[in-house]
Amino acid sequence: MRRFTVLILLLLNSDLVVAQNAKIQRVNPTNWWVGMKNPNLQLLVYGPNAGTLTYTVTYPGVKLVKAHTVENSNYAFLDLTIAPTAKPGTLQLVGKRGAQTLTQPFELKARDKSPKGQGVTAADFIYLIMPDRFANGDPSNDKFADMADPNVDRGNPFYRHGGDLAGAGQHLDYLKDLGVTAIWFTPLLENDQPLTNEGGAMRSAYHGYGFTDHYAIDRRMGGNEAYKAYVKKAHSAGLKVVQDAVYNHVGINHWILKDLPMKSWLHQWPTYTNTSYKYQPITDPHGAESDRRVTLDGWFVPFLPDLNQNNPFVANFLIQHALWSVENFGVDAWRVDTYMYNDQPFMNRCNQALLDEYPAIHIFGESWVNNVVDQAYYTRNKIDFPFKSNQPGGLDFVLYASMLEALKQKFSWDDGVNRFYQALAQDAVYQDPNKLVTFLDNHDTDRYLSVIGDDFEKYKIGLTWLLTTRGIPSMYYGTEILMKNFKDPSDAEVRRDFPGGFSGDKENKFETAGRSNRENEAYQFIRKLATYRRDNPVLHTGKLMQFLPQEGIYVYFRYNGSKTVMVATNTSDKEILLDSGRFAERISGFTSARNILTDQTIADLKAIKLPAKTALVLELIK
Repeated sequence: MRRFTVLILLLLNSDLVVAQNAKIQRVNPTNWWVGMKNPNLQLLVYGPNAGTLTYTVTYPGVKLVKAHTVENSNYAFLDLTIAPTAKPGTLQLVGKRGAQTLTQPFELKARDKSPKGQGVTAADFIYLIMPDRFANGDPSNDKFADMADPNVDRGNPFYRHGGDLAGAGQHLDYLKDLGVTAIWFTPLLENDQPLTNEGGAMRSAYHGYGFTDHYAIDRRMGGNEAYKAYVKKAHSAGLKVVQDAVYNHVGINHWILKDLPMKSWLHQWPTYTNTSYKYQPITDPHGAESDRRVTLDGWFVPFLPDLNQNNPFVANFLIQHALWSVENFGVDAWRVDTYMYNDQPFMNRCNQALLDEYPAIHIFGESWVNNVVDQAYYTRNKIDFPFKSNQPGGLDFVLYASMLEALKQKFSWDDGVNRFYQALAQDAVYQDPNKLVTFLDNHDTDRYLSVIGDDFEKYKIGLTWLLTTRGIPSMYYGTEILMKNFKDPSDAEVRRDFPGGFSGDKENKFETAGRSNRENEAYQFIRKLATYRRDNPVLHTGKLMQFLPQEGIYVYFRYNGSKTVMVATNTSDKEILLDSGRFAERISGFTSARNILTDQTIADLKAIKLPAKTALVLELIK
């Protein structure tokens, strides 16, 4: 809290520098483009006494509509309109105060035709990477003495390890071979954060969720040009890129927080107030407003100050950065961190700005809830909520939990595989459940293989479900080589380095020869399913029909006008002979099937041999 107090004092004392000459040190966005669908642009101009200048802009097709002054005289916010007739070039922001005249160049670029905002769909398979822990392609950018955290030490699980965009770019062929079609990185923006003391250990911001400059990719990742090069290389390989957005908060070292534009830039409290992390007050029709405010406006943690998105300048700053990122880097989709802690009308406005400019873009937020109603609230839904979200998708935490429960629990009336069945049975609440992103683990959870007791047969069942059920499948890095661990004693245990991504690694699991027989079996299993999914639209857009589980047996079908796929799961410990008569609605007219995992033919569908703890994926043949 001491640091937070200092920030407020800096704001209150900003009028002490009024007598100084003005300077312009920053303009955000750092550039813009002609030909954007929305002609409006708000520039944040910062520097000593930048808010005391009188601004003019003289450039064909560009009009300065209004200059806003705020509490802190070091800021000005300039509203521009850019006409469709405006040409690319460099305009001059001219600021005058008495005898002083400042001129600040600002570039308007031409939009290029490179892919951007392509979106991800159920035809995709997303691979989630924590870049610091994946691969180090450029050791020269591992650390910088002038950054708040100058440490890099692979021997310390809480420090940075040196992974970067150059390293990730060296393994695109690996991902493409696996059947991946989209890469999602945890955030790449600058996190010039000091070490924090958490649980008695000093920890770095290697995860990337504490932004300190919205317009700079972290130098330790390679910087802005490295990100542009990575996206271009990924697109050339036929792979999409998902950017991780954080709108709810920033890092305590963000440059704006060192000299706040106004007190209301942040949610501020008389004494430090943490969010309760409780989501129920947001949707509860009986809930107290005070509880709701703590959930939404409380800080996520003390070193991640909470942004006030009801402040129109904050909202514009965040929305314009989102648009700038898509246009500048060419990213295809957004994953939104801590979605439910954001002001939801702001999120609708931000989502709509992206969708208006890039109609195909997909947006899926993190709302970590445990029931379908609350999950539906944060996406387009069919429930009569007072507030209607326009978010196209979301991370499917409900299905995630149900799949793990299906694999961990013994079968009973409500338990075991009934959990998975029942979660899907509630899909009617969503406008389009196929836009939800499904997963078995991620960087914030225990690793999948450990949760299911290191059971390889169950491992294959869960991945079969992930890659054959509805939704957009996402897989955490290393799952394909059987990486495991629990978050206890720390998150670092589930964020270990990918073996082979770093100099001096004894094993290189990017290569077949570096993997054990079991690891290669896991890799090839996922590869087979992922490539089949990629090449067969029946698993993207085909309808889903599921049948009531019986005695641990769960069967569902994906089907369209040209193809039918049957997924039959035996979660019990005994082999059974599956009588297919119960599935006549979908199986009638088919006489045989091809097992897509083994390529073997099943000549008689009347009784299908289903081994214990096995999921069969059968393409039915007439």
